[in-house]
Amino acid sequence: MTVPKDIPDKWFPIVLPLQRKKQNQVAGGLKKRKGKEEERKVRANDREYNEKFQYASNCIGTSKYNIVTFLPVNLFEQFQEVANTYFLFLLILQLIPQISSLSWFTTIVPLVLVLSITAVKDATDDYFRHKSDNQVNNRQSQVLINGILQKEKWMNVRVGDIIKLENNQFVAADLLLLSSSEPHSLCYIETAELDGETNMKVRQSLVVTAELGDPSNLAQFDGEVVCEPPNNKLDRFCGTLYWKESKYPLSNQNMLLRGCVLRNTEYCYGLVIFAGPDSKLMQNSGRTKFKRTSIDRLMNTLVLWIFGFLVCMGVILAIGNAVWEREVGTLFQSFLPWDLPVDNFMFSAFLSFWSYVIILNTVVPISLYVSVEVIRLGHSYFINWDRRMYCNRSNTPAEARTTTLNEELGQVEYIFSDKTGTLTQNIMTFNKCSINGHAYGTHTHTHTHRPQPLDFSVGNPLADGGLCFYDASLLEAVKTGEPAAQEFFRLLSLCHTAMSEEKREGALLYKAQSPDEGALVTAARNFGFVFRSRTPGTITVHELGRPVTYTLLAILDFNNIRKRMSVIVRNPEGRIRLYCKGADTVLFERLHPCNHELMNITSDHLNEYAADGLRTLALAYRDLSEEEWEEWSEHYRGAGKAADCREDRLAATYEEIEQDMMLLGATAIEDKLQEGVPETIAILSLANIKIWVLTGDKQETAVNIGYSCKMLTDDMTEIFIINGHTVQSVREELRRARNRMVSHSSDGGKGDEAQGWAQTCSPGNGVGEGDPAGWPHPQEKEKEKEKEKEKEKQGGPAPSLLETISGEFALVISGHSLAHALEGDMEQEFLETACACRAVICCRVTPLQKAMVVEVIKRHKKAVTLAIGDGANDVSMIKTAHIGVGISGQEGIQAVLSSDYSFSQFRFLQRLLLVHGRWSYLRMCRFLCYFFYKNFAFTMVHFWFGFFCGFSAQTVYDQYFITLYNIVYTSLPVLAMGIFDQDVPEQRSLEYPKLYEPGQLNLLFNKREFFICIAQGIYTSVVLFFVPYGILAHATQSTGVPLADYQTFAVTTATALVIVVSVQIALDTGYWTAINHFFVWGSLGLYFTILFMMHSSLLFSIFPKQFHFLGSAQNTLEQPVVWLTIALATVICIAPVLAFRFLKLDLKPQLADTVRYTQLVSQKKRKPGGRDGCGMGVSGVGLGAGALGRLGRSGSRRSGYAFAHQEGFGELITSGKNMRLSSLALANFASRHSSSWIDTLRKKKHANSANSANGAVGANGQQGAPHTPPASAPPLSNSSSLSGPQDTPPEEAGLSSCREEGVARDGVQIGGTSSHGNRCARATSPDGETGGCSFGAVQEALFGWRGVGARASGTSSPGPPPIMEESSPAE
Repeated sequence: MTVPKDIPDKWFPIVLPLQRKKQNQVAGGLKKRKGKEEERKVRANDREYNEKFQYASNCIGTSKYNIVTFLPVNLFEQFQEVANTYFLFLLILQLIPQISSLSWFTTIVPLVLVLSITAVKDATDDYFRHKSDNQVNNRQSQVLINGILQKEKWMNVRVGDIIKLENNQFVAADLLLLSSSEPHSLCYIETAELDGETNMKVRQSLVVTAELGDPSNLAQFDGEVVCEPPNNKLDRFCGTLYWKESKYPLSNQNMLLRGCVLRNTEYCYGLVIFAGPDSKLMQNSGRTKFKRTSIDRLMNTLVLWIFGFLVCMGVILAIGNAVWEREVGTLFQSFLPWDLPVDNFMFSAFLSFWSYVIILNTVVPISLYVSVEVIRLGHSYFINWDRRMYCNRSNTPAEARTTTLNEELGQVEYIFSDKTGTLTQNIMTFNKCSINGHAYGTHTHTHTHRPQPLDFSVGNPLADGGLCFYDASLLEAVKTGEPAAQEFFRLLSLCHTAMSEEKREGALLYKAQSPDEGALVTAARNFGFVFRSRTPGTITVHELGRPVTYTLLAILDFNNIRKRMSVIVRNPEGRIRLYCKGADTVLFERLHPCNHELMNITSDHLNEYAADGLRTLALAYRDLSEEEWEEWSEHYRGAGKAADCREDRLAATYEEIEQDMMLLGATAIEDKLQEGVPETIAILSLANIKIWVLTGDKQETAVNIGYSCKMLTDDMTEIFIINGHTVQSVREELRRARNRMVSHSSDGGKGDEAQGWAQTCSPGNGVGEGDPAGWPHPQEKEKEKEKEKEKEKQGGPAPSLLETISGEFALVISGHSLAHALEGDMEQEFLETACACRAVICCRVTPLQKAMVVEVIKRHKKAVTLAIGDGANDVSMIKTAHIGVGISGQEGIQAVLSSDYSFSQFRFLQRLLLVHGRWSYLRMCRFLCYFFYKNFAFTMVHFWFGFFCGFSAQTVYDQYFITLYNIVYTSLPVLAMGIFDQDVPEQRSLEYPKLYEPGQLNLLFNKREFFICIAQGIYTSVVLFFVPYGILAHATQSTGVPLADYQTFAVTTATALVIVVSVQIALDTGYWTAINHFFVWGSLGLYFTILFMMHSSLLFSIFPKQFHFLGSAQNTLEQPVVWLTIALATVICIAPVLAFRFLKLDLKPQLADTVRYTQLVSQKKRKPGGRDGCGMGVSGVGLGAGALGRLGRSGSRRSGYAFAHQEGFGELITSGKNMRLSSLALANFASRHSSSWIDTLRKKKHANSANSANGAVGANGQQGAPHTPPASAPPLSNSSSLSGPQDTPPEEAGLSSCREEGVARDGVQIGGTSSHGNRCARATSPDGETGGCSFGAVQEALFGWRGVGARASGTSSPGPPPIMEESSPAE
């Protein structure tokens, strides 16, 4: 079920299924094309010729129904559901009087209700599809018909038409650009809706059509285009234009694709090549995969089991009927003969079987499916209405775009995230630089003096004011005329392919190919070197207020192989100079030898910038003589005219001139993290969710962002780099990584501490940061080894790598290595290594590889996956994962349109999962458990009654009660619980991420829980039948009349049933609202109201044949013995449940129980004026942007610029065409392995997963590696202080006092293992005693650490992380 949204001008239809046959029908009933189209021929201004090929029109239709087809098609689709077909089959059976003991309306009423609700939902969805289709199809476009421009709807545009587009209009179809208002027929388009990129792109028409700028000339144009058939490749087009006995090659640079927007171009003309469903936009839409939750799949299995159970009960009762009819029934043939069709006991048993199938079908009522949909819809609206997931800056709320996956949000184990725009803001800012060996941009501030950003507007009216730079010495160096500083910014203002738009005097707007380039040009602008305008042969720059025009001789454009770009310019004095910027690893190889000393200094600065997570770039220049330029330009022109291998020839020519350059310095750009990313990752990691970053960026940049967002930390045991280029090298590196993990677990990583980050650049090496204090005690390791040897002797399975390792590891793998790792025989080795790591970063990966990684985890780990991204390159990953989340950021809405959930900030993910997801899973599980319980309790009474009614298929209850039980009496209370229930408040869900783990392990609803619910339901049915039967069999009224009649028994049993299930749901409800009270007690009152009405004289007088038992309910419920019977049955049903829950709460409390207990204690014994808390809570913790300190570490040079940039506008700029544009608080948490029951189950799960996946760990005998117990990682340092609540109850005072020994007030751990005893003594002091549930048990359940007794036995595990007491408005 999808929540429809009307998205104007945002191409909503592209995510909906598209059928070619349907499009042809919509376009006018065209016949189905014969065969597959191999090439397309289009003749301009000739509809008659083009219609011979029956090309699709420009009309799109994504709706499924119309007024005529809605009812039959929708019913056909609904009856494809097995459950609906089953209930239709039951309805047909009920229409056969010989086998039906129930009226037909007992099934048709709920069936019609369910079908109607689903039909209304489908009709609503389809209405919005029609509305969106009509909106797009009815847009106006100017079409050239008979030499005159006429307004036509998009749906009436045909292949071969010539249409006119104006500025800011959407492109109506895939067009061949013929001419435009810009000089040399250039035009500028924005492709955000097509590929997610917000930067502008340039398109240019052929020279021969550029002159057809007048409608009269275009009307005479009769050229024919022969091109490739419709396809989904956005970046290529191959075709030929035949006109005037000449042919001209066509490429993607000549095409305007549907979905683009015309920008900064007054008008243009284009020839329609592909229309409607043939356009590349619609070809890329595809069919969205239907996603089902694990609970859905489990329910399908359980329903099949229940059907089997139903058949078994029917067979048992049919056999009983055969035996009874043969042994007893034959004795009554004289006055109780069989019905006409029945002539023997076997046929009677056959009919009895079908009769009981009808009666007992309520074990799987049809209302179950409708209730599930209603609950999911409610959860979706809660997500949409959550104000804490609303972004004020972008005015974007969270949106649940589907209602079928809400409970799956509570079971996520793996998150696959894009980097740029998802973890980062994709907004680049100039941060630091190194000029001639001098570093600028570093600043320190004290508590007494906070530096202010520089005011660039002084003396520079063209400064944009958006740059925050604090180092005044750099601005002073530029103003005082320091040559290196001025040349540095002169290079930044000249060496680029950006374009400038000046809407009014001084209001400049730069359009760059990448945010990096835009940031550098903007930095030069603020420091006085303002790029003002360009022509194909000149660049105008205002240098410190003085306009200077440079002659642009050549642009040596950027690509991903060169990793650099250069420009060659001539200044007004006639001097020729080459300016170059690019990746430092590439640029340093091309410097003059005299730059050696400066290169070393600059390299040190680059390492510092890279350690800060900044994107770096080196700058250099070279002076050229006139002779050198003339000689090289000849080679350059020759390479440009080459017919074959043109790009290779140009690259070789560029290589000739980009030598012996002089180093100027380096830049450092910051791609700022989104707000709250480090905290969110830390919280999700504590919830045992593994986060993998899949990015197209280069390795060093991704690793730096990994450090910035705390995925990677300096305290990790080791970080493995996989860079192999062959299958064998990748296999060896993966095996070496696994061996290192096992060796660290066996020896604590001793001897590896000296290995630094620089060593990780060689394959397989990593950072050894082991801390002996964090590893298992030697005695305990020996015990574990003995256990493993014993296991091996007994022939038990070898432990998986995930169980044997301890410590924290990370894996960084490049795209070419990943391609080998995802091959069939390598998948398992890659998974064994990657899944044992806390963090995984995949660099330089393609969109297809992203989807392949997700698919591998889905297939092998059987874990719920979530993919989150913001760009068109993330769409395949989002569609492949169980759950897709789109970030509505800087890269269009392609990811959002393909996603299941969307919001604007990555930090909202923790609330989506830990609050909404966990609650949805909890509510759905409780709903299902109760639903199956109440229906088995209701239905099984018929089974027991069969043994006392001669197996005649007589029902216990009145048929109206059977009809109303599931749709009136018990539907609303369970819906209220399924929509509103909570186990702990939302603040606690965020403070204690461990609460999320039961969902990952599927503990709340599984086959075991299902059978427990069934057993409870069967037990309740036994009590509800035999207690009233035993009592009423001998009971009498006050007048002496016996009470043992059918209707008295039916009313008594039905009343007891309604009361018992109402009490049961009252016990199951953990969070009461006014709606819960109204529904629970209101349903009970409604039952009695309807009961008395159906036995009233009024209905009897109106419908005497339907309501036979006049006054039966009043007479029955007036008897005290009936009420005593009901009370006794209720007590017998409920007492064991209460006893079991009290014992479980006392002996084996769950995590949520301990959290509720601590909350209850803190509320009862709260004192004013408490201490500051420290710990893992997030509520009330204020983190500024500066709270996340930089991570100091050594590193190799790295540049993110080169790989973030794309091929620029160089060729177009220098082609002689006018390029005119018209006027933490939670930083560094150690992953602590818990000894609680949850972790035991998790280990079992991983062991089963490892065994099912061949059980092989790898080579070198790792399968028999000794098992060591999981140990806590070394304590990590927090980068900022936490402000806790003001009130700390005595129960938590002992734990809070840990700060005095092991934890400083700013959250930095300074104590070692020697302080654990002191902490424990405080934690178990009399003030910390917690009554029935000891505080030690609470600690162990919440944080997975043991008390004094455990540590006295020899473990050296550090104590618990400090706890932060909640300070929430709710309390």
